[in-house]
Amino acid sequence: MIQIEIPKYDVVVTKQKKLGEEKEPKISNQYGFTDFRLIPRDKGGIILFYNVRGELLFVGKARKLRQRVMKHFEDNVSPIKGHRDEIHKVSVFFVEDPTERDIYETYIINKLQAKYNVDKVFFK
Repeated sequence: MIQIEIPKYDVVVTKQKKLGEEKEPKISNQYGFTDFRLIPRDKGGIILFYNVRGELLFVGKARKLRQRVMKHFEDNVSPIKGHRDEIHKVSVFFVEDPTERDIYETYIINKLQAKYNVDKVFFK
């Protein structure tokens, strides 16, 4: 049997509460996230979206993490487009090999039962 462990997160971005005067530059102020710049532009990996209760909403993979995360918040064809307000935390870990990204994505979707993933689902 193959043993797969979910790696520890390399970057975690949490939704910020709106305050009177914001000091940090906004990259996406629509949904309350200001720290997307912490996610590297040039790294590939796995993206996990969580709600405020810590439930996994969606898992995705990307060759370039920051662009893909931001696209989920801007794109009209994103699988989470109707659930963007639910997202409270975005976690990523780096995986450069495309085959490994596929394996991790499928494993995490099924092991943690991501709520809004419809492809690669074996638990329903």
